[in-house]
Amino acid sequence: MTTIQAPAISASTSKSRDQLRTAMVVVCAIALAKLLFHIYFNNRYGYFRDEFDYMSCGDHLAWGYVDQPPLIPFLTHVSRALLGDSLRAIRFIPALASSLLVVQTAIIARELGGKAYALILSAVCVVVAGQYLSNASLLGTNCLEPNLWMGCAYFAILAIKRSQPRYWLWFGVIAGLGLEEKYSIAFFLIATATGLLLTEQRRFLLNKWIWLGAVAAFLIFLPNLLWNIHYQWPFLQLMRNIRAEGRDVVLPAGQFFVQQMMNVSPFTAPIWIAGVVALLLWPPLKPYRMLGWCYLVCYGIFFALHGKVYYLSPIYPMLFAAGAVAIESWLNRPLGTWLKPVIVVILLVMGAYIAPIPVPIFSPDHFIAYMKQLPFKLPVMEHAHMRAVLPQWYADQFGWKEIVEETAVAWGRFSPAERGDCGIFSQDYGQAGAIDFFGHEYGLPKAISGDRSYWIWGPRGYSGNCLIVLDDRKEVLEGLFTHVEYVGTSADNPYALERQVPVFICRGSRFGAMADLWPRVKRWR
Repeated sequence: MTTIQAPAISASTSKSRDQLRTAMVVVCAIALAKLLFHIYFNNRYGYFRDEFDYMSCGDHLAWGYVDQPPLIPFLTHVSRALLGDSLRAIRFIPALASSLLVVQTAIIARELGGKAYALILSAVCVVVAGQYLSNASLLGTNCLEPNLWMGCAYFAILAIKRSQPRYWLWFGVIAGLGLEEKYSIAFFLIATATGLLLTEQRRFLLNKWIWLGAVAAFLIFLPNLLWNIHYQWPFLQLMRNIRAEGRDVVLPAGQFFVQQMMNVSPFTAPIWIAGVVALLLWPPLKPYRMLGWCYLVCYGIFFALHGKVYYLSPIYPMLFAAGAVAIESWLNRPLGTWLKPVIVVILLVMGAYIAPIPVPIFSPDHFIAYMKQLPFKLPVMEHAHMRAVLPQWYADQFGWKEIVEETAVAWGRFSPAERGDCGIFSQDYGQAGAIDFFGHEYGLPKAISGDRSYWIWGPRGYSGNCLIVLDDRKEVLEGLFTHVEYVGTSADNPYALERQVPVFICRGSRFGAMADLWPRVKRWR
């Protein structure tokens, strides 16, 4: 009897492993297709406002910046050195990270007990989710954030599944890198600790390895922490000023939840909601219940702090994985078998339908027509964005060259002897970054500004007796300079958020040296 059954069990196990290997091959193929898709479309419009910031920060390598930790500027510096400055080149890291997230999610589904269908379903959810499509299309701190959050989740799952506390050390290493990439992972860490406290996995809190992981995270984060202390917590100053200014749109509870569904695409909502329910209530996933609590705590924190809807997006891949595992189990009966391919097809079709929202597949005019046909309005996260004809993530890819061109007109009015002590003052990091990036074509010097990290970099030694000033009012400038000349306004671009920016030439300082004025130009908001 035993000799007959043993080969059957072995054959079943071997078949299951073969199916998992085949599924992972399919997942990797999906990830590769996603990478190629983004590489193709990532040069359709122009450079995004924040991309100028990351490139400028990458030119000033440091352990921190006013609006971000150092990891993305450092990677941008390396990427530009290796790949160049084209749109496809600077967006290669985001495209690669988002494609790797597909594989990460499938691996998490496998560790949660998923079989072939769960791996593929979870991967497809990541592929079609709007936020991850957007992450892959623009260079920013959002692009690596889900990978790092899910790296932490993966090692937490391994520690629980294999009863190996040593995995918490790797959890800490990834958490430390996450803190050097974007500070919001701190809320994920708080939520993870809360989840452990609320479940049977609290036993890990008494183990040395989780505390060694905490030490590793702290040591990796320490250089940026010391930088923040040295500069009197610039990021906290920035966040406080933004809050005081009332710049962000604050959503009520119901709308916040709706926008969560919209952010990772409404048709994937049944999958991640099933994931939350399964993690909290489904017996097979009981060992990982702390992940369910982790989501609820993160959700509560970001809602209470009036965070933007996309702040929570890095957590959804683990919910896709858990939901896919549960759905796979629930559909493993004759009545549900036919639904499996139907769900995947629906996700892919609807994903193709919404893809032009986060990915510049259409021309601007075609996108505007498409946007008007959508059955819902696209989210607006800042009040200033309401005036743009395109959503902000597209509008801020237009208008920058026009600003630089008008600045070059002003620069052309100076003799070579005058240019040595004539700086270009910009009101925000977008304008300054555009001048830094495009200005070399016109022989322009690097810009100065009171915005974000530009203020820390200082006035670059300019006396202040001669400045080209962007985007100000003549009556204000006449109080600072003896002679103010209006040069012109940047050519209008109907798609841009920053349009028709005035440019002035200012001579004869009334305020003394530029270094004396510099504390007053600080603009962290």
